[in-house]
Amino acid sequence: MGFLTRLMPKRFRKKGTVIPVVRLHGTIMAGGSQFKPALNIAGVAPMLEKAFAKKDSPVVAISINSPGGSPVQSRLIFQRIRALAEEKDKKVLIFVEDVAASGGYMIALAGDEIFADPTSIVGSIGVVSGGFGFPELLRKMGVERRVYTAGENKVILDPFQPEKEGDVEYLKTLQLEIHKVFIEMVKMRRGERLADEATIFSGLFWTGMRGVDLGLIDGLGEMRDVLKRRFGKDTRLELIGGSRSLFGRRIPGVLSSSASLGEMAAGAVGGLAEGLEEKALWSRYGL
Repeated sequence: MGFLTRLMPKRFRKKGTVIPVVRLHGTIMAGGSQFKPALNIAGVAPMLEKAFAKKDSPVVAISINSPGGSPVQSRLIFQRIRALAEEKDKKVLIFVEDVAASGGYMIALAGDEIFADPTSIVGSIGVVSGGFGFPELLRKMGVERRVYTAGENKVILDPFQPEKEGDVEYLKTLQLEIHKVFIEMVKMRRGERLADEATIFSGLFWTGMRGVDLGLIDGLGEMRDVLKRRFGKDTRLELIGGSRSLFGRRIPGVLSSSASLGEMAAGAVGGLAEGLEEKALWSRYGL
């Protein structure tokens, strides 16, 4: 399209710089569905490829609104953005909406510059694991959970069994390792811009205004205003959408007719837990 545009007489060409915009919104987790999408590398990769393929665009703008979620998916998205930026030799400008916290902030680190609203929430550089236990619920429903394993730790942290102290301690060691990786990413990407403040890596979160002081972000501003000031009043924003299909996706809550009562109960309870966990992530930041 860019080649054809250059062949057109100037009077027929649209004026102004075109900036591709990718919007990353939601909790970060593998899977998801047509009716309840999740933010993950499989879903965002096509949009990122389209955005960075715009040869005439000087930068790619990415809007983030996420309370976090999977550290793996967060890192994969971060790495894909940085790989494309280096491959296409483009700058990345990140704009925070309501929140870019935990995994959401990890993705934001992919930006060469990060902007936010004064009232946005940023930070939460830490690791959290949450869940629910349902052993009593299954008992009251008259459902017996049967699990057969080879390996004494195969059912560690099973939500349908009572919590074990040893399981929790093991989980904490994993969290510390992930937290260390997160801290290294922040130091690598923000460098000398970070303030000498001990609480930055404590898991606390701040407003956009405080985020500027701490060096977590570079400035305050709304995407359209920032881009028009930088590239001219005729700058146009082009929202990049992903590919959609109604086929090949499992409809949530639909189980095969051969599913047992236990499987149906576990599926229903698991779906409820996932929804509550997602709600808890947003609620932590008052959203």
